[in-house]
Amino acid sequence: MGYNNQSLKTLSQKLTPADIPTLIDLLADKDLRVGVQFALASQCKAAIIPVREAAAQRKISFLDAEGTMGLIEDFAVCTQETRQSAAAMRSEIHSLSEAEQKRLEEEAKEKAADDARIQRNGIKMMDPKQAKELTRQEREEVYRRSLKAMGLKEDGPMTPAQKELVQRMYRTMVLGESGN
Repeated sequence: MGYNNQSLKTLSQKLTPADIPTLIDLLADKDLRVGVQFALASQCKAAIIPVREAAAQRKISFLDAEGTMGLIEDFAVCTQETRQSAAAMRSEIHSLSEAEQKRLEEEAKEKAADDARIQRNGIKMMDPKQAKELTRQEREEVYRRSLKAMGLKEDGPMTPAQKELVQRMYRTMVLGESGN
């Protein structure tokens, strides 16, 4: 709050391009975000590529990177060429952001489809006839999902009673042994 063109000028006199890596690290602190964007923008051309790379490597958010480029675009101390480069980079960062969003949406769809498939297989396991149609891998997925739902891991710490339960679940769910 309270940052303006005068802040950019002052920061450009007090900071150097050598400060850019430290500033990028500081962007992780949400309380400092706006000030750090101004500090980065004050470095004009020197900040453009490092900010883009940090966003591409997910060290900083795409939104913070776009904001920094917008500040460089509007900072009169930066050369016209630098301001144009910042505008082009802001557009590129926006495209990277959209591509990442699409990737995350696809991952979410795949995960939902896997979850639904495993859920259907879990229901099949309740019917002995349908359970025989499942592959060992499908039964193991249901078994692991059941363990996860119980807050247990096969190789995690367990009480003796939990170990016994997990072993019994494995024998019945994966190996198909009788539950008796």
